[in-house]
Amino acid sequence: MITNVSLVTVYCLDQDKARDFYVDVLGFEPHTDVTMGEGFRWVTVNHPRQPELELTLMTPGPPLDSEGADFIRRQLGKGQLGGLGLRVDDCRKTHAELSAKGVVFLQEPAARPYGMEAVMRDNSGNWLVLVEPGDFTA
Repeated sequence: MITNVSLVTVYCLDQDKARDFYVDVLGFEPHTDVTMGEGFRWVTVNHPRQPELELTLMTPGPPLDSEGADFIRRQLGKGQLGGLGLRVDDCRKTHAELSAKGVVFLQEPAARPYGMEAVMRDNSGNWLVLVEPGDFTA
């Protein structure tokens, strides 16, 4: 029986830079960093308030074939890959704090039917959505 989601892959071009962004800028914690056969590196981070969920910071490569890995690299370069929805207590405050750290925002905080939302990029080009949940209105 499935009990929860425990691992989510976030593609990146440089695992060290991605780990540093998620840890130093977004407040995640380093979890795993091991090299396995043939240079494969497994790097994960997790949020201190949700330690059971790890983000795998993965460079495009096996098990993707070369065509698939090239496609992912191109999409990252264009900033066209979606990443994560990140729940926040105060979207405007978090937007201001992350902007001060140099985070690039594609969308300023805006009211949506489900709450307040802002859209940013991580340092690999993935877009991340900050969401301050609210009561749903149609």
